[in-house]
Amino acid sequence: MFGDSFFNKIEKKTNVNKETILSIASKLQGSDMKDEKVLRALVKEISQVAGKEVSEEKTDKIINAIMNDQIPKNLDNML
Repeated sequence: MFGDSFFNKIEKKTNVNKETILSIASKLQGSDMKDEKVLRALVKEISQVAGKEVSEEKTDKIINAIMNDQIPKNLDNML
């Protein structure tokens, strides 16, 4: 689905490698992405991996966007 150029862009911007991204993605398969606890754990894990602190307010906004299907369908355009 995603080519190496997509992962290279992600790694360049975040310093998170392809293997880590794929590991997180595999954990999410079958997870309930409408479950707030799952989403909070996901935001926390990604922020730790990326070495970026995410405020509670920003976490709430991210969760709200995901739960209300407000995430862009084409992630490649976000980079």
